[in-house]
Amino acid sequence: MASNTQHHELALPRLDGPVRLLAVVAPYYKDITDGLLQGVRATADAGGASLGVVEVPGALEIPTAVGLAHRSGQYDGFVALGCVIRGETTHYETVCNDSSRALTLLGLQGVCLGNGILTVETLAQAQVRADPAGQNKGGGAAAAALHLVALARRWPRMEQTQGQGA
Repeated sequence: MASNTQHHELALPRLDGPVRLLAVVAPYYKDITDGLLQGVRATADAGGASLGVVEVPGALEIPTAVGLAHRSGQYDGFVALGCVIRGETTHYETVCNDSSRALTLLGLQGVCLGNGILTVETLAQAQVRADPAGQNKGGGAAAAALHLVALARRWPRMEQTQGQGA
C-alpha cells in the first residue's frame, strides 16, 4: 500500500566538465528495465551526461560489471538496473542481499553508483516503480550517480592533490 508521504528530491547537481555514465542492465524483466532505462536516459540528458549501456545476465552480475567498468577508467559514474520479484524459493533473498551488498561495497570504495535494482513482491509493484511517469526509480538512480560524481569532483582523492599545493 502506498503512503501519502511527501518526499523531497534534490535538484540535479551542476557538474564541471563532461560526465560519462554507464547503465549496467540485467534485462530479465525487459519491460521493467526498459522503463527504468528510459528514466535514466532522461535524467542523464537533463544533467548533461553521456550514457553508455551494457547488459548482463542477471542482478548478481551487475556489481562485477560495474567493478570491471570502473577499473577501466572510462566512466565517471554508474547506474545499476534490474528487477527481482519474490518467487516461491529463497533465491529472492540471495539475489537481493548479495547484489545490494556488493554494490554497497563498490560505493564504499569510491565508485559513484546509483542503485536502480528493484526488489519487489509483485510485477505490478515493479511496473509502478519503473514507470518514468510514475515513481521513476531509474531516473532516481541516475540522479544519485550524478550527485556522487559531483561530490567526488568536490573531494578529489588524496593522491590526486598531493604535490599540487607544494
